[in-house]
Amino acid sequence: MVDIATRVHNHKWKIDPIVRSLIDTDFYKLLMCQSVFRNKPDTTVTFSLINRSKHIRLAEMIDEGELREQLDHVRSLRLTRGESTWLRGNTFYGKRQMFRPDFMEWFEGLQLPPYHLEKRDGQYELTFEGSWPEVMLWEIPALAILMELRSRAVLNTMGRFELKVLYARAMTKLWEKVERLRPLEGLKIADFGTRRRHSYLWQDWCVQAMTEGLGDKFSGTSNCLIAMKRDLEAVGTNAHELPMVYSALAETDDALRQAPYDVLADWQEEHDGNLRIILPDTYGTRGFLDRAPDWLAGWTGIRIDSGDPATWAEVAIDWWKSRGEDPSKKLIIFSDGLDVDKIVELHAQFADRVRISFGWGTLLTNDFRGLTENDALAPFSLVCKAISANGHPTVKLSDNPNKAMGPADEVARYKRVFGVGEQVGMEVVV
Repeated sequence: MVDIATRVHNHKWKIDPIVRSLIDTDFYKLLMCQSVFRNKPDTTVTFSLINRSKHIRLAEMIDEGELREQLDHVRSLRLTRGESTWLRGNTFYGKRQMFRPDFMEWFEGLQLPPYHLEKRDGQYELTFEGSWPEVMLWEIPALAILMELRSRAVLNTMGRFELKVLYARAMTKLWEKVERLRPLEGLKIADFGTRRRHSYLWQDWCVQAMTEGLGDKFSGTSNCLIAMKRDLEAVGTNAHELPMVYSALAETDDALRQAPYDVLADWQEEHDGNLRIILPDTYGTRGFLDRAPDWLAGWTGIRIDSGDPATWAEVAIDWWKSRGEDPSKKLIIFSDGLDVDKIVELHAQFADRVRISFGWGTLLTNDFRGLTENDALAPFSLVCKAISANGHPTVKLSDNPNKAMGPADEVARYKRVFGVGEQVGMEVVV
């Protein structure tokens, strides 16, 4: 096992690049990329970094030259033979050859496209523009780089013994969480923490701790590189990006209203079983489910990623019942800002009513809260989102208005089209 404190104290980035592989990314990005490669390959999309935690002034903490060096390093990466063999030959979700030969040939020749970087008012403006299948693969590396450079900026002020103590405390903190989760009967929990991790080495350590501490209750990791290295399940399905871009391409209100279902119709052509998971909250869960075609009720489950999770789990259960489905055979995946208290609470509330699983993200792989002076390593909310498609702005409404994004006039239009009324805002921690 790597001595992380010593590695941090001695590290040079060429030995420890922040992103060390094109598959140091989330599994769902590759699944979505294959779908986009098949269905919307000529769409031009712009992604942009968005720091929701404005008090974290990244451009004042992170050296621009070092940031460019790390971004340039990602552009130098190519899929290795071993990585290609793993993707081509492995079984994912019980399916062999998950990734089609034409997609793999394209991926094996991929170089990530150029980026545009500026400083403005203490923040970095980082954008990526190009064909959707290429540009979308910048999201996870870009976030991981910014998050880890911020961590390194703080760690660089610490001495060797201080680093040893810091990581000892962080390890103890995580292990105490594992011990609290261990008694939960039937628990299924996965690592979803790549995008806002403290560092690659720390995410890898967290995954090893979860593997040893929880055994079969730990169902895998969203990080493809770590899944390959540690012989674990790579987990993940789809995200808000798909309906956001499909909706931006809609030319009429009727087409806009239909766009989120067009996404899932395309998805259904490629996937079955546990990959048929509905993410309903992009433009409001209740309206999405009320208008959903009956064929969606037959899907395996629903992922809840905004708003009050218990409230929306109840809505999902009621919806299944209204469509003649047995909720006890359905899967609910909770994935929004989870930590142990909420996991324990939700497990107690729903484990005997539906199949449940947890995607544990930032507060698994980046919980250094309370471990440094002025809480300098506390996690913060950084995202990288598609902001336009073929020149049209994207919109996300969410079940939490504090997560909404898009131009005000377009947000108003989407609320009208999707029938979204008053919403209750919740704090966005990560």
